[in-house]
Amino acid sequence: MRSIALALVFIALPAAGQDLRQVYRDAKNYDAQYAAARHTLNAGLEKLPQGRALILPSLNLNGSSTYTSQEFEARNAAIPSTVERDFRTNNYSLSFSQPIFRLQNFHQYGQAEYQVRQAEAIFSQSAQDLIVRTAQAYFDVLASKDTLALVQAQKTAIAEQLAQAKRNFEVGTATITDTHEAQARFDLTSSQEIAAVNDLEVKTSALQQITGKQYPALRPMRPQVKLSPPNPASMQSWVELAEKQGYPVVIQEMAAEIANLEAKRQAAGHYPTLDLVATHANNDQTASSVTGVAGKTTTQTLGLQLSLPLYLGGAISSRQREAAALYERAKQDLENARRSSAVTARQTFLGVTNGIAQVGALEQALVSSQSALDSNKLGYEVGVRINIDVLNAQQQLFSTKRDLAVARYNTVMSHFRLKAASGSLREEDLEQANAALEP
Repeated sequence: MRSIALALVFIALPAAGQDLRQVYRDAKNYDAQYAAARHTLNAGLEKLPQGRALILPSLNLNGSSTYTSQEFEARNAAIPSTVERDFRTNNYSLSFSQPIFRLQNFHQYGQAEYQVRQAEAIFSQSAQDLIVRTAQAYFDVLASKDTLALVQAQKTAIAEQLAQAKRNFEVGTATITDTHEAQARFDLTSSQEIAAVNDLEVKTSALQQITGKQYPALRPMRPQVKLSPPNPASMQSWVELAEKQGYPVVIQEMAAEIANLEAKRQAAGHYPTLDLVATHANNDQTASSVTGVAGKTTTQTLGLQLSLPLYLGGAISSRQREAAALYERAKQDLENARRSSAVTARQTFLGVTNGIAQVGALEQALVSSQSALDSNKLGYEVGVRINIDVLNAQQQLFSTKRDLAVARYNTVMSHFRLKAASGSLREEDLEQANAALEP
């Protein structure tokens, strides 16, 4: 009874580890890429008030205070030869300007709106990327642990087969060849175990880089979990979603709109500008450099200011041609983003559907491999099978177990990437994947 209780304790230990949801929360609070994307978004949101400021009034206050020491030396004997005068001048002016017609500014304000939407799309893409990177690192650790556990189990089984081959050789029921074959397979598995331990360290470090934490255990996927097919089940539906709302497409759409408005803004450089301007100025002097009499002058102006660019060396026309060429490039970048998103959607859709089919085939292969191993062991005991047959059957069984685990992880990741390609990957999808883990 005590051994059964201990076995149950060790079986329950892996399920006591952190789940995918908690690991994602740690990544969200620690990952440097996501933090940088959040600050980039905050910076991008400031484009809107900056653009709005171009069409709002401006008010400036300027002031100065100067001290003047003046000495005059006459060359006429009829007047005093030297006159000294010291006086102070205080000035301030308040100026107001309201753009009435500045077409360039209105286009730039429109650009600011698209720049904000682009910044939001870039951040949303970074949020999706964090989900994918976290899940990939999580399942990489699980896959590495599965590989190590299977290699160690295979090593144990080969060790038993080696011991049996030695016993059979000692009693004369088997040749030394069986012992050598088992020993060679045991040594090979030992080297694979070393490689698996190293790979687990690498995968664990990769997860730690995202989350900033080391996890003694992670919750594994349930062995009998059933993976759901894509919904909708049509590949073309996913392709259309990716071409329409995938974040790479949305980002390039905003870039094309910004480039279009930039071309219009540069073309507007040929247009006149009209501003409403007003000033209030005050000049207070303790004396005058001419009369020597103190005085105060107040000036107020109100008017319209018109400016018409006539010729600037061809710079305006050159910038207009440059902006037009960049707009054409932006349209091609948008088309390339649509095509790339469509290809990604097709590939990831096939990754999900083929992955589900592969998991089903490997589950059946696992049953067959176990039956083949049992049959070979029985055949070896009665003398109709040789030792290498048992070793090969063991190798096939453990390879199938490893391939099945990896196929499940890859299918889940393909589902994540499919949703990311269509711009619909959310934290709720992470919760669904988390439900597939051991409770």
